[in-house]
Amino acid sequence: MAELKDFQNGTKSNWCPGCGHYAVLNAIQNALAKSGAEPHETAVVGGIGCSSRIYSYLYTYGFHSLHGRALPIAQGIKLANRNLKVLAAGGDGDGFAIGTAHTIHSMRRNVDMTYVVMDNHVYGLTKGQASPRSDLGFQTVTSPDGTIENPISAIGLALSSGATFIAQTTARDIQEATELIRLGMEHEGFAIINIFSPCVTYNPKNTYDWFAQHIKKLSEVEGYDPSNKAHAYKALEEYDGMMTGVIYQDKEQKDYQKKIPNYSATPLTELPLELDKDIFEEWKKEYM
Repeated sequence: MAELKDFQNGTKSNWCPGCGHYAVLNAIQNALAKSGAEPHETAVVGGIGCSSRIYSYLYTYGFHSLHGRALPIAQGIKLANRNLKVLAAGGDGDGFAIGTAHTIHSMRRNVDMTYVVMDNHVYGLTKGQASPRSDLGFQTVTSPDGTIENPISAIGLALSSGATFIAQTTARDIQEATELIRLGMEHEGFAIINIFSPCVTYNPKNTYDWFAQHIKKLSEVEGYDPSNKAHAYKALEEYDGMMTGVIYQDKEQKDYQKKIPNYSATPLTELPLELDKDIFEEWKKEYM
């Protein structure tokens, strides 16, 4: 059985000192080790941005996709080899701006995979512009008078799009982040874990302390039932999306692969792909 060290490749990251992504990387590595997966049984897909480099710091299969395109790549990998543990990772810009349509359709489609979003409320890689998750009035180099657009609700979008596992935490709580990612990987269907991961260089507002002061742990809410979608919507409204823990989980809905007619239980990577000679000859007669 693989251990934590087996998922560490020794590559030194180029994140800023203090970046929340270090904690997310640690949580993913720990979650993989606790999941029982082996490095060669795991694939991690990144998009574009500081967060999307995370796959290159993991000893697993890795794929560097295009901006906002991590999810369709990850779904293709899972459909081709259903035996792989597949994770996609990216930032709030990658998932809720250029990749919004992919995020919505991935959640409603319910492919069996895990999506880790590192939400820092800013575009860090391109030097501090407002992101779709930036707070109203947030001042940046491109919005010196403050942003005038309302932020996208990450949890609201996930609930309304049909995600069957929705969780949220902060980079400050590595233990909870580890557990939520592990639970997401165990879930049969699409799991999204939104992690508040402070950008210490370009976001002076949404700091570690700021998140700690504004979040509500759902584990402390008496009677909260993550299988009850009405509870999730109520918490979303009451805490303005600033809650942590498992927010919603639907264990009844079948994942995408189980719904596909005649979808082979054997991964595509293990099926014989040679074209039958007799079939080929028939095709030749038809077109020649």
